[in-house]
Amino acid sequence: MKRKLTWLIVIAGLIPPMIAQAHVKWFASVEPEKVNIEEILSPFFITISVLCAVILAVLSQVMGRVMDIPFASKIDLKLDSFRKYSRQLLKYGTAVSFILQVSYGTMFAPEFTIHNTWQRVVMWIIIIFLLIPHHIATKIAALFMLGLFIQIWSDSGWFHMLDYGFYLAIIGVLLVGKTRFETVGFPFLYLGTGLSLCWVAVEKWVYPTMTIDIIHHHHVPTFGFEAGIFVVLSAFIEFVVGYLLVVGILNRVLAVVVTILFILTTMIFGYTEVVGHAMIHIVLLIFIIEGVSFYHPPIKIHKTRMDQMIFVSLNFLFVLSTFLLIYYRFA
Repeated sequence: MKRKLTWLIVIAGLIPPMIAQAHVKWFASVEPEKVNIEEILSPFFITISVLCAVILAVLSQVMGRVMDIPFASKIDLKLDSFRKYSRQLLKYGTAVSFILQVSYGTMFAPEFTIHNTWQRVVMWIIIIFLLIPHHIATKIAALFMLGLFIQIWSDSGWFHMLDYGFYLAIIGVLLVGKTRFETVGFPFLYLGTGLSLCWVAVEKWVYPTMTIDIIHHHHVPTFGFEAGIFVVLSAFIEFVVGYLLVVGILNRVLAVVVTILFILTTMIFGYTEVVGHAMIHIVLLIFIIEGVSFYHPPIKIHKTRMDQMIFVSLNFLFVLSTFLLIYYRFA
């Protein structure tokens, strides 16, 4: 068991399992069954939590050194030249994502089906205004997006829509373009996307039977582990990726790995996966282009390496505990 755990930790550090990137609600065929908090906070869970905190502390000092490699530095400089296109990528990428959604008969995510003609009309209004190359049209599209999101929010409930909180970040970026608040747009996108990934990761701990059902029905590889253990570990990986986004450790290399994994999930989950995660693909492409150039990460508040390591590890445990307790309380 120790040997298997060591290998999975190594693999997890480089290539997160594909199930960690799949949204459970889209593919599960069983009803959600909430487990007891004692079952979640098992000795195995606590051990992995502490281990992740230690790894993140070390990672905070290692990730920056990757860019010192000559080949990585050359790619880094090349990507810098594409930064001027980041906002256009978000604008037109959102339009493409919405075209996929409306053609699939959904809004924002595969679980929100278009039931009324006015919803389809609003979707096309958003798409048309996003395709108009003017910042006023972009803001109009963002306002329509916000209105439609609020309407779905009122029907589905605030707790459910927290899974898609990154859309609020996208709307915010589109709204502040060409204003004095433009510089806070992309940092807000980092924060919103990271928190959304952390939130949906907790779902796998609270409702593990849904993820186990997906593993069995879609024959997801578990690297030799029992499905229950694999669910816990895959959720940790997704939570860690989201946390790395928030604290500003996720650099271009890791963003590339996550993007490739999102693409690979289509081999298992098909077109629904494409429609559901198209918007996330766009966001990750922006992260690849921008790196952390526009983001003043919280970790930089601390100057010494030891202070940064302590901050990252202890803050991870605090964020993990907070997310888990809030999710479990309202689930």
